[in-house]
Amino acid sequence: MSERRSGNRLAALDGLRLLAALMVVFYHYIALARPWGHATGTIFPTAHKAAQYGWLGVEVFFLISGFVICMSVWGRTVGEFAVSRLTRLFPAYWAAILLTAVVVKAWPEVASLRGWDHVITNLTMLQGGNNTPDIDPVYWTLFVELKFYLIVVVVMLFGVTYRNCLILCGVWTAAAALAPVLGTPLLTAFAMPQYAPFFIAGIAFYLMRRYRTNAILWAIVVLQLLLAQRYIDYRLAINLGKAAAEALPSWPARLIIVVGFALVGAIALGHFDRIQWKWLTTAGALTYPLYLIHMNIGMTLIHHFRNRFPAPVLVASVTVLMLVAAWLIHRIIERPVGKWLRTTMRRGIADVRRNVTPRRRHARRLVPQSLVVPPAPQEGEALLVGSSCLTGTSDARPVTPSSGRLRGGGTAHPNGELL
Repeated sequence: MSERRSGNRLAALDGLRLLAALMVVFYHYIALARPWGHATGTIFPTAHKAAQYGWLGVEVFFLISGFVICMSVWGRTVGEFAVSRLTRLFPAYWAAILLTAVVVKAWPEVASLRGWDHVITNLTMLQGGNNTPDIDPVYWTLFVELKFYLIVVVVMLFGVTYRNCLILCGVWTAAAALAPVLGTPLLTAFAMPQYAPFFIAGIAFYLMRRYRTNAILWAIVVLQLLLAQRYIDYRLAINLGKAAAEALPSWPARLIIVVGFALVGAIALGHFDRIQWKWLTTAGALTYPLYLIHMNIGMTLIHHFRNRFPAPVLVASVTVLMLVAAWLIHRIIERPVGKWLRTTMRRGIADVRRNVTPRRRHARRLVPQSLVVPPAPQEGEALLVGSSCLTGTSDARPVTPSSGRLRGGGTAHPNGELL
């Protein structure tokens, strides 16, 4: 299967990421009553109606994540992938936790800090697995992302190939569809039926970009689009309350999901490749810290000043302030700390590689090389290269001299290595 298009940064994808983040921001600032002390229908009679569906920005995030993570693991080992993700996620996250904790502790108007032990646990990003409350409610999505990364790591251990990605899409779809019926907590926790369709569709869209479109990939995308509709009513109730969800029409949410799929699909097919505005790259970099700090801090500011400024001015001002704070976190903390952490972790992985002996799959009796007379290769026969040169194992697989590609669709790269 031939590849097409390079892996250059997609500015349009950064723009879509920013749009998804702003959807979530305005949902929290305009649709929710908590920062204002009462329902916002009278404060924002028109904007309130649209903002009630802003939580769908999270679903768009998951769709983008499926695309981006599939792109980032190609040609990488598990260790390289772990370094890239940890150094991307944690510096801004640590800064956001500490900043949020200080603000909430000083002004407990819309949220309260239950204890510094919760802050310490939140620093691990694993609080979702042990029932520790999030310092900021938006952090729940990070645990969902971590479970997605773990699923991707399993694929990497087998080798990231077109075939294995398709197998992942099929197995994950089946697991997510059966999990609610089987009632197995572990399967439900990792299959993530509500969010799996977005991750899987993102993977399929990236395969379209890396290779080409075909009926199999389109079938996967359409199936995930249909499955995504299953949990819209549930998500409406979770985000707005059961009574409000029953009173609201669900078709706007369904339309937003369709538009999200269409936009990511258009990006995958190259329809937005001409968009290379530099400011979109910066905007994409601000999206993550903006998402992390906007909720409790922003809602505290709105609640504190809600009687002093006009509501639209206050929302706009707080949003701009959050964008500026996100930029400062990105420049002052995320970039330098991420660089230092990346260098440190790479040294650690290099040290592990130097001190760990590769495990051989098959133990064979050693035969003196002087007693072995290799047959002369026939004309046109593929060369047999010991895969210890490629993956650290003792298997031998045929490699085409001209392309360096393994028969069966794999590539001569240690995708299956642990580090």
